Amino acid sequence: MTKVIAIANQKGGVGKTTTAINLAASLAALEYRTLIVDADPQANSTSGVGLNPREVEHSVYECMVDGVDVYDAITKTDIEYLHILPSHIDLVGAEVEMVNIERREERMKDSLKKAKKDYDFIIIDCSPSLGLITINALTASDSVIIPVQCEYFALEGLGKLLNTIKIIQTRLNKALEIEGILLTMYDVRLRLSNQVVEEVQTHFKKIVFDTIIPRNIKLSESPSFGLPAIAHDAESKGAVSYLNLAKEILVKNGKS
Repeated sequence: MTKVIAIANQKGGVGKTTTAINLAASLAALEYRTLIVDADPQANSTSGVGLNPREVEHSVYECMVDGVDVYDAITKTDIEYLHILPSHIDLVGAEVEMVNIERREERMKDSLKKAKKDYDFIIIDCSPSLGLITINALTASDSVIIPVQCEYFALEGLGKLLNTIKIIQTRLNKALEIEGILLTMYDVRLRLSNQVVEEVQTHFKKIVFDTIIPRNIKLSESPSFGLPAIAHDAESKGAVSYLNLAKEILVKNGKS
């Protein structure tokens, strides 16, 4: 059974794309066939695995808006077991173009249906908004990971996201679950980081992942090389943390 996981938070700069790239690469390193779907017009997941978004011929945009076959858009990466359904800037206009399309909230689900048989995991990198593309991603997913940074405004906007998830569960995707809340950008030296961890764990209890992602230079610099951290420096704290997250998800889903 393919597991489709969206990485979502309408707040920018919380580590969504870093999580999408590095979780997907870690699952691939553990030899699970993994597809990243770049559902963000900024196309950072696309460039983060070594593709140039400007040179992408077919992307998630053409699949959703024009009905292009998903296999015409999926591209291999330099990492075995890891493929990507890329994005490009045209995705910005997709929300407007899809307004009058039938079943507009299910276009991504329809596009991915055919490809599911070829993958163990599909990881969707959502844009930092709660617009139609993110609604498509959540409608297409089995579960959602919510990255929360260990900083002052960590919980700001989280209620709005959880409310959106509830609406989608009620109207579009009854099976959608919260895979977990992932604490990111943790700095052991800062009292504030520790306070946020405590607050999130107290408030959300069992849905918080045990794995916490630290602030890490290798995590920050690896996208500039077009590589996930595990391919850039497999022994860095960031790479090891995402590998641990992948293992935690495998255990949770009875796949380890």
